Amino acid sequence: MRFSRPLLALGLLLCSTWLVAQELKIGFVNSAKIVENSPQYEEARLLLQNEFKSRESDLVAKQKRLQELEQKLLKDGPGMDAEERGRLEKDILSRTRKLNNDRAAFREDFNLRRNEESNRLRMRIGETIREYAKANEFDLVVEDGVVFFSERIDLTDKILKELGAN
Repeated sequence: MRFSRPLLALGLLLCSTWLVAQELKIGFVNSAKIVENSPQYEEARLLLQNEFKSRESDLVAKQKRLQELEQKLLKDGPGMDAEERGRLEKDILSRTRKLNNDRAAFREDFNLRRNEESNRLRMRIGETIREYAKANEFDLVVEDGVVFFSERIDLTDKILKELGAN
């Protein structure tokens, strides 16, 4: 029993020396650069743009019509009879509420879809980084929050190349 502790300590010392002697392969990835420059990001941006184009055009048209009615009220309002002016004011108020509700729904739907696409992209990037790291026998790959890194370990452009190839 007395010999086991010194032998254990010697074994741990030899293992730690061996670990220090091993060369660690470390890489850094700038995830923001990858997201912004990946072809998948551009695809997602275009997909969202196309998906929401008609709703956005509809909102613009409603806003334009509302402005036209407001201009009519300013221009012709003083000459209108009270009933006609009241109908126009109610119409403007109703359209304003509807437009505000439509805008809020648009923003909510757009943000949900953008988050879905963003999560899908981040998962794809993470998988590509892991595959690259395994294939190239990296011991550690870090991203973001790094105070300093050498260009020698920066894998960002290599990961972008992998994403472009896929």
